[in-house]
This record gives sequence, structure tokens and C-alpha cells, in this order.
Amino acid sequence: MNPAEAVVLAHHALAAAGQGDLVWGHAALRDPAGRGVWTKASGWGFEEITRDRVVLVSPQGDVLDGTGKRHIEYPIHTEILRARPDVGCVVHTHPRAATAFAALGVPLRALDHDGVLFSEPDVPRFSGTGGLIRSAGLGEAVAGALADARALLLPRHGLVAVGATVAEAVMHAVLLDRACRTQLTAMAAGELRGWSDAAECAAKRAECWNPTQIEAGWQYLVRTAGATDEPLEETR
Repeated sequence: MNPAEAVVLAHHALAAAGQGDLVWGHAALRDPAGRGVWTKASGWGFEEITRDRVVLVSPQGDVLDGTGKRHIEYPIHTEILRARPDVGCVVHTHPRAATAFAALGVPLRALDHDGVLFSEPDVPRFSGTGGLIRSAGLGEAVAGALADARALLLPRHGLVAVGATVAEAVMHAVLLDRACRTQLTAMAAGELRGWSDAAECAAKRAECWNPTQIEAGWQYLVRTAGATDEPLEETR
């Protein structure tokens, strides 16, 4: 599967998971030739993305392939991919639960399977700005806050999630929002009284979120989006 086709699937899967925000938010894949990132053109919702609505954007913000306009926040992707050679895909979305949770300034606890990916250690937060990440300097700062984590909360903005593959990045975005929703629900009912400790988090990460389970979740989202009825090859 080429990067442009993978971008289409990534956005359809994010739409199926309820991560859309009208025409805002985006996923991006590393260009295999090192020219920049493949991502959606601006002005379209996740579920509307087709091959002709995908663009290749250079680290300087030039559109090298495709006819659409690029998103303003492309530096999120280019700077994280510059800083993280282990990452092949970056997702930036504005899901409601994660955005609301980020405003509380409290640790994300592993209250369920989803939470173990983002607890012990706690999911990092970016404190530089709640505004748009529209410059290389801000993108570099986001990459620094992310460090080697799977995801990052952007208070007053949304989230960033990464993965070696499109499946990992999309699933990390989806699971982080679900973990935030679980904790918001629990906190609305009262004081938190129990969660997985570091040892249990490590064990559950291996049991619940090994590559086979991440792939199964990704395949479900792609099927739900109606993109295919057949298992997809891993996209790296």
C-alpha cells in the first residue's frame, strides 16, 4: 500500500472512531523518499478523504504532490517525524473527551485496558500554547514534549498520537480518547479509588495491546468505515 492510500484509510478509520472535527485535524505518514509527509488536504472532513485529496508536504511547507492546500499545522508532523526516526505516522485530532480531560491537569490513571498505554508514566502534556502549531519552532517544541511517548495531550487544543505504523498511530489516538472518557465518567461519579499500578500496566500492555491486538482494532475501524472487507497489509 502506498502512502497516499494509507492516508485515505487512516482518515476513514479516524472518522469511524468518532475522531472527526468538521474539516480540522489530520494524520500524516512519512514519505519513504524523505521528501516530507503525506497528509490530507485542508478543507475536507476525515470521511471525505480520497486519493485526490491527499498531498505531499515538504518540511518547509511546500506542496510537492497533489492539488489541494496544506493544513497550517503541518509542522506537528514534520517536526515529530524529524525527531522520532521510530515513528512512521502522526495523528493530530480534537476529540471531545481528551480535550476536556486535558483541561483538568490531573494524572491519567489506568482505569481500564485503554489507560495502561498512557499511564505509568503519565501521558505528557504540551504547555507551550493552546493555539495552532503553525511554525517549525512550535512543532519542535511539541516533539520535545512528546519525547519517546505514544501520545501527547495538547491542553485547550486536542491530542497528538504516534506509531511506527498507521495502525499504531490511529489506535493510540482512539485509545487515548477512550481512556480520557473513562476517567471523566469515573470522576463525575466520585473520587477515584483504584487503578493499575506500574507492574500491572506493563503486563497489560503486553497482553492487551501487543501488535496483534493493535492490528485487530485497526482492521475493525477500517471495516466499520466501509473501506474494505479484506484484511489489510501492515503499513510501515
